[in-house]
Amino acid sequence: MTPSFRFAPYEETYDVANVVVDGSPNPSTVLTLTHWPGIDQPPGLSADLSAEMAFKYLDTPPAHPTAELVTNNHFDQDGLVGLHTLIQPDVSLRHRERLVDVAAAGDFATYRFREAARTSMAIWSYAQPDRSPLGTRLDGRYQAACALLYDTVLPLLIPMLEDPDRFKDLWQQEDVQLTASEQALVNGQVTIEEISELSLAIVNIETDQLGGGHRFASDTFDPIHPFAINNATSCCRLLIIRGREYTFVDRYETWVQYRSRALPQRVDLDPLRSRLEARETGTASWTASRPSTLVPVLRSSNKSSISATNVKVMLIEHLRSAPGAWNPFVYS
Repeated sequence: MTPSFRFAPYEETYDVANVVVDGSPNPSTVLTLTHWPGIDQPPGLSADLSAEMAFKYLDTPPAHPTAELVTNNHFDQDGLVGLHTLIQPDVSLRHRERLVDVAAAGDFATYRFREAARTSMAIWSYAQPDRSPLGTRLDGRYQAACALLYDTVLPLLIPMLEDPDRFKDLWQQEDVQLTASEQALVNGQVTIEEISELSLAIVNIETDQLGGGHRFASDTFDPIHPFAINNATSCCRLLIIRGREYTFVDRYETWVQYRSRALPQRVDLDPLRSRLEARETGTASWTASRPSTLVPVLRSSNKSSISATNVKVMLIEHLRSAPGAWNPFVYS
């Protein structure tokens, strides 16, 4: 028999047996279903998404100490779907394919079903104080905001999927931006060149008329909607070129314990940043995130003096020669 769970805020579970979905365990956690780095899974439950792990748990519940509470230390689409799966297993199983797609839209910026993409957009809007129906109630401590968001959005998850027009004011603007980005790929305003041995996609943008989109339940991505790009290429490294403005991104898939295919390790981008900055003859500067960042970014500020050809050559050389700097399967 599958255990039944109820949600409790993370901070309220430190001294009570609990199951964590998508986050990291606390001192009283008896089971953690997460793709986060370095956290082992019971045999047979590993998957690309934490939400998929929750569904696998329903298929074959492993033995573990009794717990009635399920929780998470952050709010996002993957965590929301995973919690809903354990709290409302029957209705979740009926919508399994689309709920997993909501989680993938939030974490990996991919989608198969447009209603799942729109649900992810609506969830993102709920987490933005300037857009959310919760407004200023999200101000203050992060954990308090997470608890409020889960309490509010868990009951709305299935209605968002089944009746997306009810929530149209939360997703419509971003949905228009997604359509524009996808159309730009069709009409050639955006092109993608793949270097498969490096899992590198070079994205050339020839228009300034596109809008970006959300990542997770907190971040944004510019200058093109990430769903459009990530649906168009399976490469996990992206170099986005718009004129003399450059952005390199390691996709989130490379931060987690991704299981369905092997991905190249991230490399330290700072040595490349230093070489690029030394080559600049104008006012542009370069910044680079650490490999441990959820989505590391190397980018130029303003317009670079370096040609796109030279940026590509330097990036490819660095990716080929730099050692791996992030392995989520052995992270401690």
